[in-house]
Amino acid sequence: MEKLDLDMQSGNKAPLLSIWMVTYNQELYIEEAIESVMMQKTNFNYKLYIGEDLSNDKTREICIKLKEKYSSRIELFLNEINVGGTQNALRIYKHCFNSGTKYVALLEGDDYWTDPYKLQKQVDFLEANPDYVLSFHKIKILKPNGEFVEDFITKVPENYESQETLARLGNYIHTPSVVFRNIIKEFPPEFSLTPIGDYFMYMLLSEHGKLKYLEEEMAVYREGVGIWSAKTEYFRNLKTAQTHALIVSAMSKFPLTTKILNTRISNFIKRFKNEISPSDLSLLNTCKAVEEEILFTLLRDKATIINNSTIDAYTSKQLIAIVFKRIKKRLWN
Repeated sequence: MEKLDLDMQSGNKAPLLSIWMVTYNQELYIEEAIESVMMQKTNFNYKLYIGEDLSNDKTREICIKLKEKYSSRIELFLNEINVGGTQNALRIYKHCFNSGTKYVALLEGDDYWTDPYKLQKQVDFLEANPDYVLSFHKIKILKPNGEFVEDFITKVPENYESQETLARLGNYIHTPSVVFRNIIKEFPPEFSLTPIGDYFMYMLLSEHGKLKYLEEEMAVYREGVGIWSAKTEYFRNLKTAQTHALIVSAMSKFPLTTKILNTRISNFIKRFKNEISPSDLSLLNTCKAVEEEILFTLLRDKATIINNSTIDAYTSKQLIAIVFKRIKKRLWN
C-alpha cells in the first residue's frame, strides 16, 4: 500500500486517527516525542492533540514552536492553570473523541516512536480485524545512563488478548505502543480518581474486543524520568490497588473481573499489613464489593477479635475501621 507524504495530508478532512499526548516539565524530551509523530507516513489523515499543563520549564515554549512548524497537524491546548495529569489527559481525550476520529494513539511527552510506519501498521491490523479493539507492540527501554535495553518491565503472557488475563496479571501494555478504537464516549466517574489511567482505560476497552500484540519494536520508553519511578514500592502498590478498587466500582457488571481484582486488593492488604494506614485503606473502599472484600481480608483467621453483636451493630464501613484498629494494635505488632 502506498504511503502518502505528510505534506499531502488535507488539513480540512477529519483525521482517521488522533494522537493523545499530555506533557508537563519535559523540555528535554518533548521535541523528540512530537517529531516522532510528525515523521509518521500514512495513507490516512492524523492529528496530534497536545495538552501542555503549565510547565515551569521550556516545555510550553517548545510546544508552541512546533505548533507553528506543523500548524495543520497539531492542536495545542495550553492550560492556564496546572490541572494535573488525570484531568489534563481527560481534557485531551475529549478533544480526540469529538474530532470524529476512528482511532486514538497514545504517546506521552517523554517517550517517542521509532518506526515511521508504526501508525499505518496498527491501523491496517485494526481495519482488517474488527473483533480487536486495541493494538500494542514491543518497545525498547532507554535507561537513564543512555543505554538501550530489551523490555525488562513487562512480559506479555500467553492468552494476553482477554480482559480476564489483563485483570489477573496487571498492565503488560506500554503506553507509547497503543492504538485503539475511539469507542469510549464517556469515562465513568471513577476514572477521574484513578492514579493509573492507562490500565483503567485498557480494562474499559477490553469490554468491547480483544487486544493484539505486534512483535515489532516501534517505540522507546524512557525509564526513570517520570514521577511514578521515584516513588516507593509501597506507594506504587497502594496506587495500583486503588486503581483496582476503582475499576471494580466502575465495572461491577463483570463478576469475574470483580473477583480477580478483589483478590489482588486482598493480597495487597496482607502483604503490606504493617505499613498500610486507615487513611490509605479508605482509598480502597470504593464500593460495596470492595468494602466487603476488605472486611473479609481483615477478619480472615482473626474472627475472635470481634463478636457477633458488634458485627450486627455497625455498617461494614464502620466495621472495617474497628477491625483494622484492633488488628494493628493486638495482632500485627
